[in-house]
Amino acid sequence: MAENATVPVPGTAPAAGPSTVPATAADTSPDNPWPLQLLSQKLKTHIDRAPAAWVEGQVIELNRRGGSAFLTLRDVDAEISLPASIWSKLLDRQEAPLERGSRVVALLKAEFWMKTGRLNMSVKDIRPVGLGDLLARIERLRHALAAEGLFAESRKKRLPLLPHRIGLITGRDSDAKKDVLRNAALRWPAVEFEIREVAVQGNTAVSQMVRALRELDARPEVDVIVIARGGGALEDLLPFSSEELIRAVAAAVTPVVSAIGHEADRPILDDVADLRASTPTDAAKRIVPEVSEELARVRQAEAQLRRSVTLLVARETDRLAAVRSRPVLASPESMITARADDVERLAQRSTAAISAAVTRASDQLVHLQAQVRALSPQQTLDRGYAVVQLSGSGGAVVRQPAQAPAGAALSVRVAGGRFGAESTGAP
Repeated sequence: MAENATVPVPGTAPAAGPSTVPATAADTSPDNPWPLQLLSQKLKTHIDRAPAAWVEGQVIELNRRGGSAFLTLRDVDAEISLPASIWSKLLDRQEAPLERGSRVVALLKAEFWMKTGRLNMSVKDIRPVGLGDLLARIERLRHALAAEGLFAESRKKRLPLLPHRIGLITGRDSDAKKDVLRNAALRWPAVEFEIREVAVQGNTAVSQMVRALRELDARPEVDVIVIARGGGALEDLLPFSSEELIRAVAAAVTPVVSAIGHEADRPILDDVADLRASTPTDAAKRIVPEVSEELARVRQAEAQLRRSVTLLVARETDRLAAVRSRPVLASPESMITARADDVERLAQRSTAAISAAVTRASDQLVHLQAQVRALSPQQTLDRGYAVVQLSGSGGAVVRQPAQAPAGAALSVRVAGGRFGAESTGAP
């Protein structure tokens, strides 16, 4: 208490000088205490300054006593209650009488009674919360969370094809629990469950479900979590639209399935869950496969695999037989034989070509020899011609009569040899 107002000690006259009463609560001591009146005044002053506040709760007690009434409000999501007083005329102004279990919003103001030291919560105004108000509030919350992206498809996680262990959050010994367990076991007898039985309506439902969800989400062997309830009135389904539960589901690492059997008014849990099932039975059908269908698929896949392998082996066998039937594999030596024949044939052709070329060249040489002989001087002499040369003077050949005047010594060469002669001059 930080107020410094000086209050005289009751039963004593006001002091002429400064008061010896401590100014603050921290200054009090066993030797110098506050009067009880001063503490009460300070408490009242402090509480009177506190503003009134609108709160929401559920009426769990209501007693009228003449012109006033006393009621007890309890929090809708927690085990917290608060007694309060209200004038009967406020209750009489309500269109429908308030009863135990009614959900209301009330304007509360704290009051402190100094004489008795009692703190009282006074109801200054009270209004019932109808179904329309609840639906409107849920829709506002739904739009706000959607704007944050909590319902986006990109955030939703795929469910495993065959979960090894399923986490189940449901009511204690509820029909929803029995439906999920029975239908899941019928579809896949080896399925295992990690069950958390919690309150699924009332003021403790949200805290229990959130605690169970976080506990299951922390277990690595749990592959999927189912939150199941078998329908109910709108008021009973309010915990499944609680912001605390919705944010816990959005933050979960494990896929979450919503199985609230209520089609008329969908709780917000359906929007944030990774999969929405219409009923607990539908959830069991969608989280585990049908064993007979899976066995049929296995047999079908096995038959298809066997058929594919058989076709592959047959096709490769035919291809191998075709390869083996080729001449190169049927008679490998034929390649060498064919090449040997080619070599022999080419050798013969080469020999014939060379022989023909030599024969032609020989004939041409003989012909050239004949031409050379025909053009040689000896052949000319053999045909009766003679070569006349001047004796002396270097043996010049006589081509003109003037070169051999009368009396000139000549040398005549004929085919058989050479003899001398003397020119007689021109005839």
